[in-house]
Amino acid sequence: MSPPHRQGVAQISAELGIHVVTLYNWRKAWRLQGEVVPASEKDPDGWSATDTFTVVLETAGL
Repeated sequence: MSPPHRQGVAQISAELGIHVVTLYNWRKAWRLQGEVVPASEKDPDGWSATDTFTVVLETAGL
């Protein structure tokens, strides 16, 4: 789900045999912990404003 691979939840589920609901719950938990997990497998140009803002905040101190 995360860069650089940005695979879709359905694809990960099929490959690993993990239920999609579990994957969505994991993604939600990672976001609550401040991890950058884009909502889709789009390139950064297609990220939502929320995902873009999260990345900017996370990298601002670098």
